[in-house]
Amino acid sequence: MSPPFPGLARRLAAALYDGLLAAGLTFTAHVLVVLPLTLGLGVAPQRIAANPFYALFLCGVVMVFFCGFWSGPGKTLGMQAWRLRLVALDGGPVPRTLACQRFFAAILSWAALGLGFLWALLDPEGLTWHDRLSRTRLVVEPRA
Repeated sequence: MSPPFPGLARRLAAALYDGLLAAGLTFTAHVLVVLPLTLGLGVAPQRIAANPFYALFLCGVVMVFFCGFWSGPGKTLGMQAWRLRLVALDGGPVPRTLACQRFFAAILSWAALGLGFLWALLDPEGLTWHDRLSRTRLVVEPRA
């Protein structure tokens, strides 16, 4: 018997949890890397758009966070709290390439005003856009 698939509320709760963790991680990366490089001045908000390296650096930090957890234990801290695990469509572990595809596909799902997530309500298998595009899916883990 296959494990149950999560509903949209559980997915979004885990995403909120992970979003808070990612925000803290980018803040820490900014303090540890950017502030020393700018002699404590940081990056002024009006200069962020003129400095794509800063945005790419922070995006890279978040990508390493998600792809590392998805391709390693198969779950981020938020997913662990909500008993979710990411698996490949065949039920096996997620290779790093698929985890990275999922990361960029999830950005697309959010950029479309969350429509990629809402798609799970219409999809016959309950999959989101980023599930489909990365050939992965979330499953609910049984209680310990």
